Amino acid sequence: MALLDITDLEVSFGPHQALRGVSFSLDRGERLGIVGESGAGKSMAAFAIINLISDPGRISGGSVTFDGQRLDTMDTEALRTIRGNRIAMIFQDPMMTLNPVLTIGEQMTETLLAHRSMSMAEARRIAVEKLDLVAVPSPAARIDNYPHELSGGLRQRVVIAISLLCDPEIIIADEPTTALDVTIQAEIMALLMRLCDESDMGLVLITHDLAVVSESCQRLAVMYAGKIIEQGATDAILTAPRHPYTRGLIGALPQMNSRGGLLKQIRGSMPGIDDLPTGCAFHPRCDFAVDACRASVPPLEVHGAQAVACIRVGEIE
Repeated sequence: MALLDITDLEVSFGPHQALRGVSFSLDRGERLGIVGESGAGKSMAAFAIINLISDPGRISGGSVTFDGQRLDTMDTEALRTIRGNRIAMIFQDPMMTLNPVLTIGEQMTETLLAHRSMSMAEARRIAVEKLDLVAVPSPAARIDNYPHELSGGLRQRVVIAISLLCDPEIIIADEPTTALDVTIQAEIMALLMRLCDESDMGLVLITHDLAVVSESCQRLAVMYAGKIIEQGATDAILTAPRHPYTRGLIGALPQMNSRGGLLKQIRGSMPGIDDLPTGCAFHPRCDFAVDACRASVPPLEVHGAQAVACIRVGEIE
């Protein structure tokens, strides 16, 4: 049985669906990447896992099961024992995550004391250990800094250290390197991979960067307009993508284009949740669309090594 199992998950805002029947699972120690353009529903899926959907949004269908427990129907008090404890989340912007008026130490010890029965001295000791684990220099001194006194890379390391405080079984990382330069991005991702390997933690990595996924995740899910449209082993999808949207994403990478030539791009843009086309949501942008694509939503079905939501998958190899 998978440690985390998401089945036919739906999230709605009034009459509009932001997630439409999303399903995936995660085993202990496994790393799953979720990719897609902005507006595809990646972050919404991450928030839905730990039921962080704000009003007027709501989980309107499906289930989220963690270690045999239903999180989507769990009451708020019980859910607090899971969030930040057994499942931790790393958000995009550390300055939005960290409280600017509290020191790093105050924020870290507060988290520990909320989930563990221990003294303040013990909480501070563990906080220093976690800062050292994520390679924050002089952690015993840095723990008394405020967030604005740290560089962007150090702030992100602090956020990762906070996520590790209670030794979670799963980390959900939502674009964890977006605001960082390329060198720091590589360091942060290498750190996450090392921590996952050493602690046998599962990782759900939300990103738009296929290169990062190729180096860090065993499995890959591609999202479009609130649905997973292709899913399977990362190497299999990146080597032989079968959905036209996945092909377009990979074809748009700079390294896939000739030097000095124009970059390829997918025409059009992602539809909003209040303006979804009929049938396959990708058909207005797809070079292979036929009338049948406009008539019904294609199910996610297994085709060879991948699961693909495209009625023409066998014709456009």
